[in-house]
Amino acid sequence: MDLSHIPAIDQHAHNLLKPEAFDRYPYAAAFTEGYDGDIVNYHARYTLCYRRSLREIAALLECEPTEESILSRRRELGIDRLTQICFNAANIETILLDDGFVSDDILPGEWHQKFVPVHRVLRLEWLAENIISQVDHFEAFIDRFRAAIDPPPLGVVAFKSIAAYRSGLDIQPISYEMAKFSFYDLKHSHHEKPLRLANKALIDFLILQALEIAAKHNLPVQFHTGFGDPDLDLHKANPVYLRTLLEDSRYRNAKFVLLHAAYPYMREAGYLAYVYPHVYLDFGLAVPFLSVAGMRSAVQMLLELTPTSKLMYSSDAHFIPELYYLGAKWGRKILGEVLEESIEDSDINVGEADAIARAILRENACNLYGLLA
Repeated sequence: MDLSHIPAIDQHAHNLLKPEAFDRYPYAAAFTEGYDGDIVNYHARYTLCYRRSLREIAALLECEPTEESILSRRRELGIDRLTQICFNAANIETILLDDGFVSDDILPGEWHQKFVPVHRVLRLEWLAENIISQVDHFEAFIDRFRAAIDPPPLGVVAFKSIAAYRSGLDIQPISYEMAKFSFYDLKHSHHEKPLRLANKALIDFLILQALEIAAKHNLPVQFHTGFGDPDLDLHKANPVYLRTLLEDSRYRNAKFVLLHAAYPYMREAGYLAYVYPHVYLDFGLAVPFLSVAGMRSAVQMLLELTPTSKLMYSSDAHFIPELYYLGAKWGRKILGEVLEESIEDSDINVGEADAIARAILRENACNLYGLLA
């Protein structure tokens, strides 16, 4: 199936780097979740994704398929023209931006608005870190944290949590007193700048506060699940750990969005979406970072059980605009191949496949986030 004509809503992505910040990174750093020097300077260039991507980027930019030629062509084009080319080729209708990643080095959301409509995803841990650094008392911290998200700020269509990175998805009820103790322990023991929130008790407490507010406003909450950079304990990033929260009636009106196909926990994520009405999924990062066979397998496993009304497209693009293009290209291609196989298997017919493709690429996100269709 050729899905290139269907505009996509990128339901989870990140701001692009400022050009001067990009110059501090090897090009291959945008294609790996690792950050060790041996990874970004050597091994990242030997993934199947990187080899494939160089050829595709070179074809788009009309240059030789080498890193040196691509970097030269990027400098010739400049960041604005490069972004316009990538976004046009990606046929992106709207982007939902999480601007809490390397926040000091990124271009603002307003800059991205020059190319495509943008909505903001508010990263909860980033918000908490900023407030903690400004206050000395727990009561003031909690009051400011809640006030910052209730009601959600103008332009914010979802919250986002990276608890999977910091302490894991086994999020448990925490007493006010325990959270207070953890706050002061963090304040007294943390001397690094910028502050990094990694205390499990305090993170759990804040996530539950945010979920109550999200439920109050019928707001989706995106959760990092599955693979990521080395900060993450992969075992604790399995979305099945969220079951306690999914069973809690207080959070029934908060929509849980499990990001990145939960790779390698695709079947677990699909099962959760199958049995819980307020669980949704996307397949960004797994697509386009896996091999072609891996991408196909991941989306196939998601669709073994996941209702097609609950699966969404995203790129998880970050750092460079090329990742927006690659995510969109492979998102459509892999989805089309999997749907064709489903037609051959008699799971669906041609008309249903077309409707499913439109739902996954844009309509499900429109409905979930209350975007204009």
